[in-house]
Amino acid sequence: MNLALWIAAGALAAVALTGGVSKTFVPREKLAAFHGGGWTGDVGAAFVKTLGVLELLAAVGLVLPAVLGVTPVLVPVTAVCWVLLMAGAMITHGRRGETAFVVLNLVYLTLAALVAWGRFGPESFTG
Repeated sequence: MNLALWIAAGALAAVALTGGVSKTFVPREKLAAFHGGGWTGDVGAAFVKTLGVLELLAAVGLVLPAVLGVTPVLVPVTAVCWVLLMAGAMITHGRRGETAFVVLNLVYLTLAALVAWGRFGPESFTG
């Protein structure tokens, strides 16, 4: 179970890093041209960049606290935050009729919920 949680957290961190870098450093107009990125044309650039920074923080928070052994409770806390972020992403893509992205975000949400449950519960770093 511990290995599965590490793999899930690592995979989510990679997703968060990729999304965070693109939202933080790629211009909103360019993001809007990509499949699934149309929503960025409907919101302000500051909002997109804020989401990008949050995703970069999530990438760090899903792995680094446990690796360093410094406040590892931040791993499941970050996973809960990722669940909330993915719920918002599902709503956004759902309103736009982008079913494939809703399903993809549901997969990410489920992985994050697993990490949160596992790290708060049976595979806690403090136990």
